[in-house]
Amino acid sequence: MTYKKIDTTNYPEQFRHKEESLIKKLSKFGVQQLDTFESPRKHYRMRAEFRVWHEGDALYYIMFNPETREKIRMGEFLPGSELINRLMKQLIEKLKPNPILRNKLFQVDFLTTTTNQAVISLLYHRPLDDEWEKEATALREEFKELADINIIGRARKQKRVLFDDSVIEHVNVGNKTYQSIQTENSFTQPNARINEAMIGWVKQHIGQNDHDLLELYCGNGNFTLPLAENFQRVLATEISKSSVASARRSAELNNIENVTIVRMSAEEFTEALNGERSSRRADEADIKSFDCKTVLVDPPRAGLDTETLKMVSAYSRIIYISCNPDTLAENLDYLTETHEIIAAAMFDQFPYTDHVETGVVLKAKTD
Repeated sequence: MTYKKIDTTNYPEQFRHKEESLIKKLSKFGVQQLDTFESPRKHYRMRAEFRVWHEGDALYYIMFNPETREKIRMGEFLPGSELINRLMKQLIEKLKPNPILRNKLFQVDFLTTTTNQAVISLLYHRPLDDEWEKEATALREEFKELADINIIGRARKQKRVLFDDSVIEHVNVGNKTYQSIQTENSFTQPNARINEAMIGWVKQHIGQNDHDLLELYCGNGNFTLPLAENFQRVLATEISKSSVASARRSAELNNIENVTIVRMSAEEFTEALNGERSSRRADEADIKSFDCKTVLVDPPRAGLDTETLKMVSAYSRIIYISCNPDTLAENLDYLTETHEIIAAAMFDQFPYTDHVETGVVLKAKTD
């Protein structure tokens, strides 16, 4: 929960610097230019977390300066969605006079959508009882005219949900809109517009295929569902239980029937596919029946492990979405022995920071 004041006027310069740095990092793999996608300059983050500071009768949000750890009072949050900003202002005013809802409250989390839905999570240093739930229910009713919201109360070993812990985001790709289940406390792409750009870019470079797609680290089905129409079938893996549940619910919501989602880590899946591990989930999914020639990976910052890298390199086409250019470059050292990069892109998922999202499409040299 750190924050440095953003200067929207400097965004073009910051963006160019990121582009130049990324090209320099990827140049040894033959990348001379990138497809680039700029973020909206404000109101781009669909989720945010704030500490709550109590000072007498006063109550306000704070974040911390990442360099000095100094407390920064947050009356608004420019990177946050417009809905986050509307909710945070009204919520704090409603909490101030309510001793039950504000007592030992230390954090508020917001998860919002472009469709005017939100989950507000209130985190406490005390147990939550029926009296808290009664007041939280009344609070939810007060927000009805502003947005469709759900409220979650969290305390040690406790979670009270009013009345759902998920929202439904609309993801627009091309001329289609996909409904995406996004669950509180589970990973979702924070920048809605850049996320749509990423999916659109991938779809542009894969075209229609007569074979199947393997996807590792599928999360809540963010890429899985829009790409399903481009392949005969999709076999997707994810370790997070809540993300797998969201992905399966989203597939049903969108009437997508050619997707199989297996709750396994990439490492476990690799071992099962290589016959080095017995797995009931892999057997139930009949993973060896899939004719996958394209693989999409969207790993965490650590990148792909050694065995998964070896497995991925056997596919004719690799789509690699990376949140860490350093580990991407390390993985490309291996992958470019057998594949060549035919497209690369920079997505500014996190403007005003050093972080960057990268997309790379690789094709086997023997094809």
